[in-house]
Amino acid sequence: MSGTQPPTVAVIMDPIDNIIPYKDTSLAMMLEAQRRGWRVEYLQQTDLYMRDGEVAARRQGVELFDDTGQWYRVIDEVEGPLAEVDVVLMRKDPPVDDEYLYTTCLLDRLVHRGVLVANPPDALRAVNEKLFTAGFNHCMVPTLVTSSPQRIRDFLAEQEDVILKPLNLMGGASIFRLRVGDPNVGVILEQMTDHGRCSAMAQRYIPEIVHGDKRILVVGGEPVPYALARIPAEGETRGNLAAGGRGVAQPLSDRDRWIVEQVAPTLNEKG
Repeated sequence: MSGTQPPTVAVIMDPIDNIIPYKDTSLAMMLEAQRRGWRVEYLQQTDLYMRDGEVAARRQGVELFDDTGQWYRVIDEVEGPLAEVDVVLMRKDPPVDDEYLYTTCLLDRLVHRGVLVANPPDALRAVNEKLFTAGFNHCMVPTLVTSSPQRIRDFLAEQEDVILKPLNLMGGASIFRLRVGDPNVGVILEQMTDHGRCSAMAQRYIPEIVHGDKRILVVGGEPVPYALARIPAEGETRGNLAAGGRGVAQPLSDRDRWIVEQVAPTLNEKG
């Protein structure tokens, strides 16, 4: 960038028209970048392409507003190499499907060109939404990952009350609570494993979920001192805000800080 132009951040995300602005963290980061004098460009995954090894994209320059009625407006549109920008933020939500992985491969080319891509593409591939936790088994309840309905049945018989979830989704999608004797166990296992062809995660149910699960932000290896506790709605087992959960700010507990101590070094290593 020349000295007369502001730095530019390009944000790859889901359709900006469809976000819920009061709780969308991508919008919050875009607003802060704008406040600091950066030019903010918005694009979707489908706007990316590669020609002769050069990754490019059609993208829209946007002005952001902290307003739940109108949170952005398009100010211009550009198309060209993404190596022209200073920072690329990969904010596309799961599912982590083939297209998501292809996008990370395109972003690898930008890293090689010296563009700061956050999060790093190799980390996005390595740090699966659910399987990454396997490296911290000492922090977890009993957990099974398998495509076998029978193994899940055996795990349910052992634990008596379990949560079953897919490996590549978010927002509480397709999460089931199973208890011994539930007449729907068979059909749920068929659906979740695609008749034994697709892996899922089963974990012992934690009754304390009624007090909320916690989202803790770690910056530079240190936790932000408050967590977002997501409290399930009445009659729900899922705390996800997208599933009707209620967000409450809470100070970190000693247990929270201990978990951060276990996880933070690996997060730093992955970038």
